Amino acid sequence: MNEINRPEVLAEVRAECERYETALTGNDVAALDGFFWASPHALRYGATENLYGFEAIAAFRAARPARNLERTVLRTAITTFGRDFATANLEFQRAGSASTGRQSQTWVRFPEGWRIVAAHVSLLAEARP
Repeated sequence: MNEINRPEVLAEVRAECERYETALTGNDVAALDGFFWASPHALRYGATENLYGFEAIAAFRAARPARNLERTVLRTAITTFGRDFATANLEFQRAGSASTGRQSQTWVRFPEGWRIVAAHVSLLAEARP
């Protein structure tokens, strides 16, 4: 049996990613916190910050200005491994920006559900004419 991209697991992770995107663009801080593993081992590398541990991630979310959050997802690539581990990567673009953003997330299924254990957000330099 193929353990890569089992359809039912892929559907679960895709649904979580879609819920995360809705929470992100709507600045639903409580929901965003709920997506991350509540552990000092969780991490998030942002476009301008390195956050180590759930507390630092939650503090960043609480302090982040709620503006310019809308974005267009250009491409999504999700790969699941077995029933309890997945990676999700997407490319996005914010309105009025020529830069492409990239978001990577590592998801693990815990007894309480799927959680992000590591994330990375970065921007490519704007294309030059």
